[in-house]
Amino acid sequence: MKARLAAALAAALLLTGCTSGSDEPGDSPSPAPAASPTPERDLGVSTPVEDRVYPDVGDPGVDALSYDLDLTWDPATSTLEAQEEIRLRSTRAADHLQLDLDDDLHVARVTVDGRPAAFDHDGKDLVVAHRVRADDRYTLVVDYAGTPRPVPAPTKRQDFDTTGWTTTPDGEVWTMQEPYGAYSWYAVNDQPSDKALYSFRISVPSPWVGVANGRLLSRAERNGSTVTRWALDEPASSYLVTIAIGDLVMTEDRSASGVPMTYWTPRGRADLLERVRLAPAGLGWLEERLGAFPFSSLGFLVVESKSGMETQTMITLGDTRYATSPEVLVHEMAHQWYGDQVTPVDWRDVWMNEGMAMFLQATWQDQLQDQPIEQTMDYWAELDAQLREDYGPPANYDADAFGGSNVYTSPALMWDELRKRIGDDLFWRLVRDWPAAHDNGNADYDDITAWWSEQSGEDLSGLFDDWLLGETTPERSS
Repeated sequence: MKARLAAALAAALLLTGCTSGSDEPGDSPSPAPAASPTPERDLGVSTPVEDRVYPDVGDPGVDALSYDLDLTWDPATSTLEAQEEIRLRSTRAADHLQLDLDDDLHVARVTVDGRPAAFDHDGKDLVVAHRVRADDRYTLVVDYAGTPRPVPAPTKRQDFDTTGWTTTPDGEVWTMQEPYGAYSWYAVNDQPSDKALYSFRISVPSPWVGVANGRLLSRAERNGSTVTRWALDEPASSYLVTIAIGDLVMTEDRSASGVPMTYWTPRGRADLLERVRLAPAGLGWLEERLGAFPFSSLGFLVVESKSGMETQTMITLGDTRYATSPEVLVHEMAHQWYGDQVTPVDWRDVWMNEGMAMFLQATWQDQLQDQPIEQTMDYWAELDAQLREDYGPPANYDADAFGGSNVYTSPALMWDELRKRIGDDLFWRLVRDWPAAHDNGNADYDDITAWWSEQSGEDLSGLFDDWLLGETTPERSS
């Protein structure tokens, strides 16, 4: 059993995690004046912060409300041509707006509310000269083109060392971008506190197809190109956005609870399709514990990677046996509640996502596989001291060691201890209630620790502090 658990721990490191109109290729949205607030637009209102771990990415002066992306990909030249419309709210008075955009992408033109604007694009910072007032709303349109490249990742892991737009040798594309890297392919406030709505129009050479988050609104063949339109109708943080381009085949399905599901797998890989089609069973198990699936659809996108990512409503999985295994399907689906429905304010609290997803994965393996949760927790506890020494406490980790096992297994141990302390009935009720109580929102350490104490009627701050901020492994209950 320990050999199996050791393999499972090593593999845990692989868990990283519409506009209407013509479908004619090259058709782009026209610049529009700033729109009045609407209930739909207000879904994208956030309270952006400067990230405590990675302060050089993102700008708290910008609250993106929606991104409309019109993307054309040429695999023969590895060139992306794009027009992007960003509706945003300025959080403060200033003489400029700033977004993240890698300088491999060359900006040709920027307009603000339909008028040309001067801009500076030095490194990854796109600075648009325009006087703004606090809480006013603006529409930016950015025209750009270039060859996107992934950006270095602040990690010591073995399964990835870059994030963002990744091009395979034959010109296919996939993206994973945690903790950042969305700026490798579009102008964005690339920080988790700024959630926004998204729509996509993707034009690629047929028979390839472009896949993104949300619902597929249309798919058309035009002059040798496949044009797809997608819409994500609930707000997402930039790290939860995905795009893939390649010879992918769509298979439709539906969960027992009625959630529309799709699988996007490489043509000719029936083995991968067979593996991901186990997802509805895992989703049913999660819904019994977490409540109804929080979004209107769910998809699985299999790409040429070693990792997996909980990209919102369209989970991105590597094409390896482990990344498409039932336990990873459960783990990444669990993130749709813990991480996607409610998202950390900044990267200091990634433990909120990974710890609960890991605990739920271990519970699922206890109930449906030959892997008792007590043995799993005992094994993780044996490794905990070394993880804290190597990477730091889960809620105060080394910024150069993003995504270490300390943010997965250490908080999973904490959740198991909390379950034993307050009892199964109350514990599982609060596990279910937390995401629903923070629907489409963000939360930080103080939010979740205070909420659990209040809801349980017991001061749990010491337990959270010991497990999440302590330099040494706390004592466990028997």
